[in-house]
Amino acid sequence: MKPKILSVLIDRNVGGVTASVNSLLESSLAQKFSFALISPQEALSKHTKSKFRPDLTIVHDASSWKFLLTLLRLRMRSKLVIQEHHYSECFESLNVSQKWRFRLMLKIAYAIANRVIAVSYGQMKWMLKHKLVKPRNLTVIQQCRNLEDFVVLPSKPLGDKLILGVYGRFSAQKGIDLLLRAIQELPSLDLELLVGGYGEHEQNLRKMADGDHRIQFVGKLANVPQFLGTCDVVVIPSRWEPWGNVCLEAKAAGKPVIVTRVDGLTEQVKDCGLVVEANVEEIKEAIAKVVHIHQTSPQTLICWGEQGRQSVRGAWERYLAEWEALFWLSSK
Repeated sequence: MKPKILSVLIDRNVGGVTASVNSLLESSLAQKFSFALISPQEALSKHTKSKFRPDLTIVHDASSWKFLLTLLRLRMRSKLVIQEHHYSECFESLNVSQKWRFRLMLKIAYAIANRVIAVSYGQMKWMLKHKLVKPRNLTVIQQCRNLEDFVVLPSKPLGDKLILGVYGRFSAQKGIDLLLRAIQELPSLDLELLVGGYGEHEQNLRKMADGDHRIQFVGKLANVPQFLGTCDVVVIPSRWEPWGNVCLEAKAAGKPVIVTRVDGLTEQVKDCGLVVEANVEEIKEAIAKVVHIHQTSPQTLICWGEQGRQSVRGAWERYLAEWEALFWLSSK
């Protein structure tokens, strides 16, 4: 009989998390394990207990004081893993005033679980620095998703005008407002910015961009690879990012990147783009630099794209192998 693996996720609007979870559940591992994806309330129902008693439960939602009891109840039903998609050093720095209280909550949550999965080495270092989890209970699995539709995208010839792309949820985290301000402080640059996504800050972002003909909002993306196929360079101006699937996807699509120096983004960029601080001035300088490179040495951008794509080859297979090893170990 296949080991039963239950994934718990209530917020399906977190694009990178949902894409990674669904990719894993729909992967070749489904031949070896029985997967289910449900909410915490469903996981704790009597119906689920009788129908699908898991060997292992993986929680993907953010921990909180209110959520601790749910974690404890889930732990009483099976072995429990928390995959930490949400919190990181930069998140804490920008969003948490009472750090001692926040860290205490995480220490309790992580102690309830049998194992904690960090989605990046940057996140792991933050966890260990503040002793949030015992090292023996911590595993790093750099987040990934099925990249098949990205790596097959043909190379796009560079045109006369550089086309930048940014996409994701329109929230403070993603820093798209920083990018729009940077673009508007470079009024003489002949470029185009395609903005894909949706979210609570959409009205404010559209108001910021109003009057700049170079900025085009393209709405919620039904086909991310198709969107990336229209871009020359992808900008990821996040204020915090425990991992950052957008960077992974952009590299798989063969696109050079500009990313901010936060959490898991930093470790994803080597010889495939620029890493800058999460502020308007440095993002502005990076944009001016890639436009200059486009005009004077376009082959550099092509090489960055090729090196980024090469760096993610095999990432999906490694991701599956790491999860399979953890599933067998944890479900025994």
